[in-house]
Amino acid sequence: MEMTKGLISIFMTMILTQNFILSKFLGICPFLGVSKKVNTAVGMSLAVIFVMALSTAVTYPINKYLLAANGLEYLQTIVFILVIAALVQMVEIILKKYMPALYNSLGIYLPLITTNCAVLGVVTLNIDNGYNFAQSMVCSVGGGVGFLIAMVMFAGVRSRLESCDIPKFLKGLPITLVAASLVSLSFLGFAGVVENIFA
Repeated sequence: MEMTKGLISIFMTMILTQNFILSKFLGICPFLGVSKKVNTAVGMSLAVIFVMALSTAVTYPINKYLLAANGLEYLQTIVFILVIAALVQMVEIILKKYMPALYNSLGIYLPLITTNCAVLGVVTLNIDNGYNFAQSMVCSVGGGVGFLIAMVMFAGVRSRLESCDIPKFLKGLPITLVAASLVSLSFLGFAGVVENIFA
């Protein structure tokens, strides 16, 4: 029961109070680039969730049984980036073959998952927090779901902005950044709530 409570706490924390985009400001490039349409935002986010979960599943044993066991922790970043790059290539090949419409709509942002700091951030965060395998997987999936929620919310905001009468000097990127900051502020309301519920 206590373990389940801890896993739920990690999951909810990663979605609400430790959201990679809105709290840690990781993964901003796809957040601003692919959030113009909801379906594209969802497709990108699902790919990120898959890569986050898979990269955690692969990097955890590599780190524990190969790097940490042999005192090679200083190679973590290089090894993790190589693993993530290989996984993204696999996702890209699968999408190109089975979902060409989504592949074409994601465009350049699909290969950018390789350098998406949210993916690297989650595997590093798992190590820094000393999570076991189950906690690491829950953290990565929760982080991915938080990424999805932020992307979909912001896609909705941006679609509303298109029909608004925006002053000329704010059109384009300026109003996008203002909207992103307001969406980020909305998540501050969850600070402390998750910790109190699952304390």
